[in-house]
Amino acid sequence: MKRSLFLLPMLMATTLLLAQTRLFHPGALWPDNRGEHINAHGGGVLLHEGTYYWYGEHKSAHTSAALVGINCYSSANLTDWTYEGVALPVSTQKGNDIEQGCVMERPKVIYNKKTKKFVMWFHLELKGHGYDAARFAVAVADHPTGPFQLLYSQRANPGKYPVEFGTKELAVLDSLQPNHYKEWWTPAWRDAITKGLFVKRDLAGGQMSRDMTLYVDDDGRAYHIFSSEDNLTLHIAELNDEFTSHTGRYTRVAPGGHNEAPTIFKHDGTYWMITSGCTGWAPNEARMFSAPSIWGPWTQHPNPCKGPNASLTFGGQGTFVLKTTPAGSASPLFIFMADIWRPKHPIDARYVWLPIHFDNGTPVVEWQDEWQLK
Repeated sequence: MKRSLFLLPMLMATTLLLAQTRLFHPGALWPDNRGEHINAHGGGVLLHEGTYYWYGEHKSAHTSAALVGINCYSSANLTDWTYEGVALPVSTQKGNDIEQGCVMERPKVIYNKKTKKFVMWFHLELKGHGYDAARFAVAVADHPTGPFQLLYSQRANPGKYPVEFGTKELAVLDSLQPNHYKEWWTPAWRDAITKGLFVKRDLAGGQMSRDMTLYVDDDGRAYHIFSSEDNLTLHIAELNDEFTSHTGRYTRVAPGGHNEAPTIFKHDGTYWMITSGCTGWAPNEARMFSAPSIWGPWTQHPNPCKGPNASLTFGGQGTFVLKTTPAGSASPLFIFMADIWRPKHPIDARYVWLPIHFDNGTPVVEWQDEWQLK
């Protein structure tokens, strides 16, 4: 009896320690506080006043179309998540931009200290139009869990040229005639794309905006990073002070490189971007770029993934890089977030969260069956 009483505090301490060191299991089912697999796909995480908020697409059992909207979850430790509800619901109004059945993808939320608003951006495709709309959409809320109110949707930077297009580049652009490049994927077509053929094509109505993320820099400036020009070229566009629209300044990254699913972070003064190729729902090899400035120049590096199935990004596709500082640590930790898509059963799509470490300053994402914050 005395021995049992002696062991009781030790067992309690062990139980408490285990509760404080919850593990990540990449690719496994991830239950929320209700015991249901988290439904926040293509998402991103916001840390606000000590609480993490995870926003993502609500997926249904048999379709990736938006039947519900954008979900929100909250957590104090990044492993245990509480369902907070639908932060931005679809509309039942016919013809509404976010009418039920539209496509709402890759939502990201940032906080504006000036307006004290939470600002959500996402990729939007109008109901019944396939992927022709290629728009971004903006919504705002007074609280991190919503409700968010849609402000508008449109294409990006109509009537604006990239910042790197000077007199010489504009003269070349003016000489490009679309009817000379009707056949895609030829060397001449690729060269024209690099020089801005599709920028010219979409100039009046605005540039296409599909897979996307948001980034707030150390100086408080925010940026919208998205796949444009028929997913051939990434754009980085500066946001206004309220984070609700573009300023008109943007740059092109890897013209003609066919990148989507951008993620971005900064480490020791260098900007890093991890993207994917364009193979629909099928996984492919991750790409990585770096730059000394958000405006470039951007240099491509080898695939940052290491370990089993690294050539297919562990079966997933990146969606966000979360920067956090674990308790008791003096250094920030970067977490690469990816989705393992299940197009035949979308609600069952899984999540791959893995820590990024740095090898001589270069990011590496290495597979681990399980891991914990340290």
